[in-house]
Amino acid sequence: MSEERGGLSIGEVAGMTGMSVDALRFFEREGLLLREIPRSGGGRRVYEQADVDWLLLCRRLRASEMPIAVIREFAALVRSGPGNEAERLALLRAHEDAVRARMDELRASLDVVHDKVVTYERHLREGTAAGLWSPAPSPPPSPRGGFTHGADGRPRGA
Repeated sequence: MSEERGGLSIGEVAGMTGMSVDALRFFEREGLLLREIPRSGGGRRVYEQADVDWLLLCRRLRASEMPIAVIREFAALVRSGPGNEAERLALLRAHEDAVRARMDELRASLDVVHDKVVTYERHLREGTAAGLWSPAPSPPPSPRGGFTHGADGRPRGA
């Protein structure tokens, strides 16, 4: 803890949140904090634990791909005080839905990757992996634009 005013320095907050000093300044400059961060007599920022808690939430929101503009909107709603809780809830529900949709997509992708891992493991174990997923040679293009000819000379659809 800083000696001055019993608050936290920007370096301490950076350490507590895992955010860089530059990121903390960005959050302040972009209006993403819940209050204006006061300065000490020497001009240094003085944070409180509540600021750290908010920044940790913001970090999670960013990690879940909430856009900065939406965090800014959420912060503005919180800053404006009681009476807009339904708007905050709607914003959070929309983000929750988006995160769940991304998770569903990731699960589906993970299932496909896992199936491929199982397939490769089986082929390696059985010694049948040679040529696995090697592209088959393509036949040469037909001189007549997509048709091949049978033994009788008549075109067959490609």
